[in-house]
Amino acid sequence: MSVMIEKYSKNPIIIPGGEKFRKVVTFNPGAVYDNGKFLLYDRAAATLSPFRTAIGLFESIDGKNFTPVGDQPVFTSEMLGYPEGSVQDARVVKIDDTFYMNYAFQPYGFDCFPTGEGVPFYDTSKYKDWEKCEYPMITRSGLATSKDGLNWEHLCFTSAENIDDRDHALFPEKIDGKFCLLRRPMDFVGEKYGTSQPGMWITFSDDLLEWSEPKLLATAKEAWEGGKIGAACNPIKTSRGWLVLYHGVDENIIYRVGGMILDLDDPTKVIARSTNHIMEPTEYYEKCGLVIPNVVFPTSIVEKDGIGYIYYGCCDTSIGLATVKIDDLVDHLFDN
Repeated sequence: MSVMIEKYSKNPIIIPGGEKFRKVVTFNPGAVYDNGKFLLYDRAAATLSPFRTAIGLFESIDGKNFTPVGDQPVFTSEMLGYPEGSVQDARVVKIDDTFYMNYAFQPYGFDCFPTGEGVPFYDTSKYKDWEKCEYPMITRSGLATSKDGLNWEHLCFTSAENIDDRDHALFPEKIDGKFCLLRRPMDFVGEKYGTSQPGMWITFSDDLLEWSEPKLLATAKEAWEGGKIGAACNPIKTSRGWLVLYHGVDENIIYRVGGMILDLDDPTKVIARSTNHIMEPTEYYEKCGLVIPNVVFPTSIVEKDGIGYIYYGCCDTSIGLATVKIDDLVDHLFDN
């Protein structure tokens, strides 16, 4: 690959332990740079039985060395009225004076049993509330807001309660006066939707509450992408278009990362896209973990001084950092 994405030599930068609520795992972080600090929102769990995840907060001056902010999560399913549920995979942007957090939500409890085969066994048998759902382990997506990045309030759900729809990522500014959102509804498959596999979709809103009819943006094409792709990080604005990282999972359950560029004025148009992946598991902490092996799963990219700080989950266990020159990455996507 001609683009140099450099994994930090001291990875993983955050590991489980310390605070009680992140004793067993800390992964898939959202991040934003604000007022001279990197704020990083991790997905953390205290146990595997139940495997109940909440969102915590770290901060850093240099983007590499992080310290926890408090000993409690900043966002939990209890805030939504579901004390046994989970909130997951924060993706955070700041628009004007407000922070926005996309998150995934599972309403009821479950146990996690790692299998070493790429997909854990999630046991819901002890949690009878799952019988209320159309099918087990449904994931809904929501949006929370904050004025200080610490105190969060649920604003709305951005997907229906009866479909599995995650990987929601808000653009960091309005486009033509409208909010813009990426999503990956698993149910949008078939002749009606114009695709035979789950893909990335895009939708717009005036107020974050009512959204336009979603439009199919991209589907998997290459073997490394597998049968579905989803947005990895909130898009970032570059001089040549909106940079979007996305994840794919091949038939061997290996998680890799690709990139695409969307038109600045009309982000429904993909104007460049990598043929090959730009990140894959190569290091021990990306190949071996408590829950799922062979995973690099970015959920944020932060630009500072022309450098992209990519924060990613490693095997659903710890957090890694990789850096890249944004212009080099954009050039690579146009050239490849």
